[in-house]
Amino acid sequence: MNRFECVPNFSEGRRPEVIGAIRKAAEGVPGARVLDLESNADHNRSVLTLAGTGEALVEAAYRATEVAARLIDLNQHHGEHPRMGAMDVVPFVPLGSATMDEAVALARRFGERASSGLGIPVYFYGRAATRQDREDLARVREGQFEGLREASTKDANRRPDLGGPALHPTAGALAVGARPILVAYNAYLSTPDVAIAKRVAHAIRGRDGGLAEVKALGFEIKERNRAQVSMNMTDVRRTPLHRVLALIREEAARYGLTVEESEIVGLVPEDALLDAAEHHLQLNHFSRSNLLERRLEEALPGGTAPGPPTHAEGSLRAFSDALSARTPTPGGGSAAALAGALGVSLGLMVLRYSTSPGGLPPEGAEEERTLESLRQGLLSGIDEDPRAYDRVRSRRPRSKGAPLTAEERQGYLEAVRAATEVPLATARACRAGEAALERIAPRVKPVMMSDLTTAHALLQAGLKGALANAEINLKTLEELGEPAPDLWADLKRLQGP
Repeated sequence: MNRFECVPNFSEGRRPEVIGAIRKAAEGVPGARVLDLESNADHNRSVLTLAGTGEALVEAAYRATEVAARLIDLNQHHGEHPRMGAMDVVPFVPLGSATMDEAVALARRFGERASSGLGIPVYFYGRAATRQDREDLARVREGQFEGLREASTKDANRRPDLGGPALHPTAGALAVGARPILVAYNAYLSTPDVAIAKRVAHAIRGRDGGLAEVKALGFEIKERNRAQVSMNMTDVRRTPLHRVLALIREEAARYGLTVEESEIVGLVPEDALLDAAEHHLQLNHFSRSNLLERRLEEALPGGTAPGPPTHAEGSLRAFSDALSARTPTPGGGSAAALAGALGVSLGLMVLRYSTSPGGLPPEGAEEERTLESLRQGLLSGIDEDPRAYDRVRSRRPRSKGAPLTAEERQGYLEAVRAATEVPLATARACRAGEAALERIAPRVKPVMMSDLTTAHALLQAGLKGALANAEINLKTLEELGEPAPDLWADLKRLQGP
């Protein structure tokens, strides 16, 4: 089952009792977990990070929004950060093999429910936008609550996508979107002069000719008597943290200033920090499989038997040697994930070579992001499959027919089910990769058609291998008296006609 992140931003950063009530509402939903909560009194804003299955996140976000709408009155709200709603922004983010299309579908479901159930108008933004001019959240929120309250009823172009046109009298409007993983990153300058922070923000943000995938504003943080450059970095692979910090330092130096410190708000992908470490330490040939914590996690997953080495970041020769050895892992599940990863990688190459050197058009950039997301998920599947197998092996009865306690049986069933979901995730990613290749096929140069054919063949191999792997585990569940009709239905759908 695919996993997603949901990051509700709500307009309260000063009243602990309100912040706690909103968190508690989200925590009460099975299948959704609160990973983090960050609050800022100067911004008068909090960021809640949730992760889980799609439907659970829709429910958790709805409950949190319901409480926020009841306890926050924007007519009484003041803070540094722009806002148009009590629950201001609710983005859905695909994780692992989950696709952006699935995240968009979740955003639409949540938006429809919040609009009809709570009477709060909804604007869709980011990848969920229904209009090109609403992809940028800043444009949607222009004028904030006070300005949008008037514009939504007088200007047809500012009317909500759902509900309205009048905003909710106290809760305003919701911006609901789908996007890749975002890193909220702030830098503090050695001055309280917010005008300089605003000039630095203008110089570094992408829309004004700065760095790609960087959105930036300048704020005065009275609590610290410092000016802050506040950023949303929407793709840290394209513009890493160390690059944006270097440009901020360069721009600040024009005014005789320095960056005193920086901070990350909420959660950040581990690789974003490792990118910065590798850059500054000049680790040009460093393998992340050499990290102690990663090795320990692989060796002792959940305290069970030792796990396999990491293959996704090793060499192909080493993986081939491991695959050919007389050991149960890595096996067909890992090979299927690798085939899929190679297929989408080749698709990315075809897409990039079929475009002029000036860069991809918007629709090409969307396909590039989709294929890159699938590639990362499939690479993860190479190592997740043997981990799942080892969890099954550690919980399997010591001999065929040996009695199990109720707790042991439940643990074994959960391990087998999880081992089924891993290849199903691989199969979903391969199917999504094939769909993306079909969409880009009309733009492919004739000289690249053989590469596109090879990419399709690799994805087909990954799909068939993953489905065969999943079917074996499903038959084990049937033998145990747990037929798992939902997983069978997923498998049949992925097999196609």
